[in-house]
Amino acid sequence: MLFTIMNLDILSKNENLEITSRVNKIINQINDLINAKHLQPGDKLPPERELAEKFGVSRRSIHAAILKLESYGILKSIPQSGTVIPNIGRIAMNGMVQDILNLGLPDFKSLVEIRISLELQAVKAAAKKRTEEDLENIKKALNAHKKKLLSGEDAVQEDLLFHLAIAKASGNVIMNQIMIAITPQIIIDFKKYHVDYDQLDELRIKEHTKIYKAIRDQDPKLAKKRMKQHFKLLYEYCDIN
Repeated sequence: MLFTIMNLDILSKNENLEITSRVNKIINQINDLINAKHLQPGDKLPPERELAEKFGVSRRSIHAAILKLESYGILKSIPQSGTVIPNIGRIAMNGMVQDILNLGLPDFKSLVEIRISLELQAVKAAAKKRTEEDLENIKKALNAHKKKLLSGEDAVQEDLLFHLAIAKASGNVIMNQIMIAITPQIIIDFKKYHVDYDQLDELRIKEHTKIYKAIRDQDPKLAKKRMKQHFKLLYEYCDIN
């Protein structure tokens, strides 16, 4: 997992802030422990149970903090061995930890800006690199999305799968990981806050179809143009030029 993003749709902002604050406090304690014990690359962190007892918190909270540090590459879990310190240097590690502690919760506009930037590149790459299997997966998601919308059903999941199929077809693993991490919350929030979402079914079907055809025809320039047109409402919603 490249990085962790809280599900803002399930938890309230206050709940997320409380969880983030608790986890960040443990991250700071883990970093202090690493510095105090002068742990070097390859050294193991004490077991989660021991850390929970030492810090007076639950193992679940310790596990969440370690997962967050792992997602940024500050710690590394090795099966049947434990959690070890990576070879990134203490100065760099301390700086990265402070950066993590200063991060706020991701807001919708920030997620959208990243998604647009990434997906415009992803759709170009997909048009160039897509395999027949990739094309079939995109078409399957396209048809499932269309079927749900035409029957009057909610199609948020199918919308998500269409875009994720394009990201996968790009052949860029990191890009795919980031898209998997950020796209679900964007789609959920956009539907929640955009009052006209359910009146855009026909438009979304047409736009998805045009994107698919550009990828099928292996036309990167057109694929990017079609995706940019598809993002028109997101651009307007977030006031992105």
